[in-house]
Amino acid sequence: MKIAGLQKFSLIDYPNHPCAVLFTQGCNFRCPFCHNPELVLPSHFTPPIPTEDILTFLKKRQKQLPAVTISGGEPTLHADLLDFLHTIKSLGYKIKLDTNGTRPQVIAQALSQNLLDFIAMDIKSTPPTYHQLAGSQVNIDHIHHSIHLIQNSGLPHLFRTTLYPPLQDSLTQQAITVWMETLQAPHIFQTFRDGQKILINFTQS
Repeated sequence: MKIAGLQKFSLIDYPNHPCAVLFTQGCNFRCPFCHNPELVLPSHFTPPIPTEDILTFLKKRQKQLPAVTISGGEPTLHADLLDFLHTIKSLGYKIKLDTNGTRPQVIAQALSQNLLDFIAMDIKSTPPTYHQLAGSQVNIDHIHHSIHLIQNSGLPHLFRTTLYPPLQDSLTQQAITVWMETLQAPHIFQTFRDGQKILINFTQS
């Protein structure tokens, strides 16, 4: 696993549980409003944290932390994700996965192996404009497949959209709401956190 960041304690990343947050390196999206460009652009990658260091930390915190959130970047891009989840599970942690839903086959494998306890999936926009908010071409069938898998997983889950006003007007927000309601998917909107460290500033510089 290429883990570029470790947040040792969080009260907001796993509902109702304190957790550690691991940030994987690499993403197949280029969302212009991404606030973690150092996890997305290879030119800004730093050396990953050795996996053994991560596991040593988690072993020391087994009695203090009940959960781990795997975020990114996009965790499902990593070929050794499932093995890594197995290892974390063996330490007794609950696991929450944050994903963009582009690799439903990996989500399906993780679910079939009972490696997850909570899933959060980002919804970028409605299908016709998804690629604009993702900053890359998107197979919408994969997005639909991931939504279906998550909804039918039997696990606690959440779909969420970050509102970025320059690219999403009120009509887009309404259309996303209708889409999610049609799917009967639990969904929230998140407010974009303004700041200088977003992808569009990196790519324009």
